[in-house]
Amino acid sequence: MLVLASASPRRREILARFIEDFEVVPSRASEECHLRDPEDYAVELARRKAREVYNRVGGTVIGADTVVSINGHILGKPKSKEHAFRMLKMLSGRVHLVTTGYCIIHRGKEHCGAAVTEVKFRELDDGLIREYIRTGEPMDKAGAYGIQGKAGIFVEWIKGDYYNVVGFPLEIVWKLRELGFRVM
Repeated sequence: MLVLASASPRRREILARFIEDFEVVPSRASEECHLRDPEDYAVELARRKAREVYNRVGGTVIGADTVVSINGHILGKPKSKEHAFRMLKMLSGRVHLVTTGYCIIHRGKEHCGAAVTEVKFRELDDGLIREYIRTGEPMDKAGAYGIQGKAGIFVEWIKGDYYNVVGFPLEIVWKLRELGFRVM
């Protein structure tokens, strides 16, 4: 049994493109983390999520966590509309990193890693940022934006895996293939 330890519809949708049979069991693990390095932070949260679900249901479990960082400063999900505004203003016209940590527990062994994608935003004026925030879209997303949604127009370029920016790098699918799962 393959289990995705996530409530994210985006992660579920991406995994379903490559693997037909899996269950979704959202993790109850704490997302409180004080690590400062974006890769360490994302992998730690992914590991916690995978372990929590593995301990409840067993099987092969995939945990993932995505963070946005700029100059080493981690941007999580916004706590308010004003917080979302400050995040998007910080990203405006600049390059930032999107890091997704993952942990796959298969036959009791952990296979963990991280994918990193560089993203360059266009210059955003305050009116456009506030208009985007009014859509409600940024409120449940790391860095206060979703590349697959309306904020896609903010992106000037990316370097790396697009699916990583969405929240589920294809590196995870490849790792599942290496572990013997049928993909495609």
